[in-house]
Amino acid sequence: MLFYGHSRVRERRGRTMEEKEHLFRILIQIAEAFTAMFPKNFEVVLHDLSEPQQSIRHISGNVTGRKVGGPVTDLVLKALHKEGRGCRDRHNYKTTSRDGRTLKSTTLFIRDRAGEVMAAFCINFDTTDYCNAVHALELFTSTVSGFNGQEKVETFSGSITETIETLFQQAEAKVGKQSATMSMEERIETVRELEANGVFKIKGGIDQVALLMGVSKYTVYNYLKRMQAEKDMERF
Repeated sequence: MLFYGHSRVRERRGRTMEEKEHLFRILIQIAEAFTAMFPKNFEVVLHDLSEPQQSIRHISGNVTGRKVGGPVTDLVLKALHKEGRGCRDRHNYKTTSRDGRTLKSTTLFIRDRAGEVMAAFCINFDTTDYCNAVHALELFTSTVSGFNGQEKVETFSGSITETIETLFQQAEAKVGKQSATMSMEERIETVRELEANGVFKIKGGIDQVALLMGVSKYTVYNYLKRMQAEKDMERF
C-alpha cells in the first residue's frame, strides 16, 4: 500500500509537470506572436517562478537586455511575498531600463489548476523613440502664458520623489530628448536645468536623478563638478 501511495504521488507530479510544460509551450507561442506583430521596441518575458534565481524561461524580442536563465524582477518578487496566491496583475505601468530608456510594462501572473502562481508573463514596450517624437512636436503645440512670457506649471505631487520626477521630465522636454538618447553635453544641460530648479538641494536628489537618467550617481557628481568649474572660469 505504501508503494502504491508513492506511485500515485509520482503519477500526480508527472501529470502536473506535463500540464506545466504544455502551458509554457502555449505561452511561448503567444509571446512569439506578439513580437512577430511588433518586431521593434517590444519584448515578452516568461518567468518560471519555481526557480526565482534563474526564472527566465523564454524571451521574445530584446528591450531589457536580459537572457534566458536570468533572475526574477524585484516587482514580481515583492508581489509574491506580499500578496501570495492573491497576486494581482499589473497593467500598463512605467518602468526604466538599466540604460535609462522609458518603458511601458504589463505583468500577468499565471496560475495552475489549484490556483497557485506558477509563472509570470511580462510585456515590455520601449516608448523612448515615441517620447522623443512627442518632444519634437511640442515645438508646434507649445503655448506661452504666465508672467513675463514665462510658462508657469505646477504639479501637485504626492511625494518629493514625484516632484523630482516631474522636474526631471520637464528638463528632458526642454532638451527635447529622453536621457537614454542624449549626448553627454545634453545630459549636462539636463543636470544644469535640474540644478537651477533646486533638485540637488533635496536629500536623495542626486541618487534619484541618476536612476532616472540611467547613470551612476558619481556621473551626476562629475557633471555638477564640471558645471561648477565652468562657473569658476567665468569669474576670471
